[in-house]
Amino acid sequence: MKELPKITNPVVIRTDFENQPVWEAICELIRAPGSEMFYAYVEFLDDSDYRNLTKEELLAIVPYNYRHSFLFVVDKAAVISPDFAILAVDLVEARGRSFRAIPSRIQSIENNLSIANMDFGEFAESVDEDGIFRGFPKT
Repeated sequence: MKELPKITNPVVIRTDFENQPVWEAICELIRAPGSEMFYAYVEFLDDSDYRNLTKEELLAIVPYNYRHSFLFVVDKAAVISPDFAILAVDLVEARGRSFRAIPSRIQSIENNLSIANMDFGEFAESVDEDGIFRGFPKT
């Protein structure tokens, strides 16, 4: 397995290669502005060398001094989920901790984590009963 490349922005890594149209749809949803009109500053890693890698295998190829504190994974579960629930993985606070998020929330997650405005746990602890982050509850 090769190590993740050194890139500028946080990565959205593709591990499921069974459905090209779904991958493209997920990428478009992430590229679109979120509900607060934020954009996700991410790079898409579409490399079949990462085919079917598990979260544990991905963690093994992410160096501890990796530039970013998290990554997003478009795995089989995301592709078959009606919500395209993407896996978000913590690389620093509690390495390996994860939750799923709908694509339209990736912008907010990336923006807040990248500038350390919020921490990974705040998102992970705000998932719905099905384990998916769809946004913070309205108060």
